[in-house]
Amino acid sequence: MGCLLQTPRLILRPLQIEDAEQVQQLFPQWEIVKHLNAQVPWPFPADGVLNHYRTHSLPAIERGEEWHWTLRLKTSPEVIIGAISLIQGENNRGFWLIPEMHRKGLMTEAVIAVNDYWFDVLKFPVLRAPKAIANTASRRISEKTGMRVIATKESDYVGGRLPTELWEITAEEWRKWKKAQARQLN
Repeated sequence: MGCLLQTPRLILRPLQIEDAEQVQQLFPQWEIVKHLNAQVPWPFPADGVLNHYRTHSLPAIERGEEWHWTLRLKTSPEVIIGAISLIQGENNRGFWLIPEMHRKGLMTEAVIAVNDYWFDVLKFPVLRAPKAIANTASRRISEKTGMRVIATKESDYVGGRLPTELWEITAEEWRKWKKAQARQLN
C-alpha cells in the first residue's frame, strides 16, 4: 500500500474503498474521461467506481503492482478533487482532476510527488506515460516535469481512436530535473 504524500497545496491519500462514493459523484464527466483509456466504460455505470476499486485497484495495491492516491486540497482534506496512480508495466502513471481545478498547477504538484515516490521509494529506473496528443494540458505537465516523447502511435480512448505520444523520463533525468528546479528556487 502507498503512503500519504503531501505537496505545498495537496494531500495525496492512499486510495480506500470509502472513497468510491465521493469519486462516483465526480468522475463520470466527459471532460474527465474523454482522454482516458477506452477500458473506462462509457456511459459510466452507477456502480463503476466501487466495482473498479473492488475488482482492480485494491487487489493490485495488495499485490504491490499499483499505487493509487486521491487528491485533496489541504484547505479541504475531506473533499476529493482527483486521483493519481502509478502502475508497474508498460504505462506507469495516470491521473484525473475535476475540471474546476484545472489550470492551477495542482496536478503538476501531484505528478512531482508521485514521480519522487516512483524513483526514490519504489526505485524504478524509468517512468512512461502515454498521452493523447489532443490532451494538451496533460502533455504540458509531462513537458514541464522533464519528460520527453519517445514514440507516437494511435490508441483507443473513451473519446475514440486518437494519435498518442509515449512520454518517458529516467531516474537519472528526474534527479537532474529536480536539481535544476531547486537551483531555480535559490
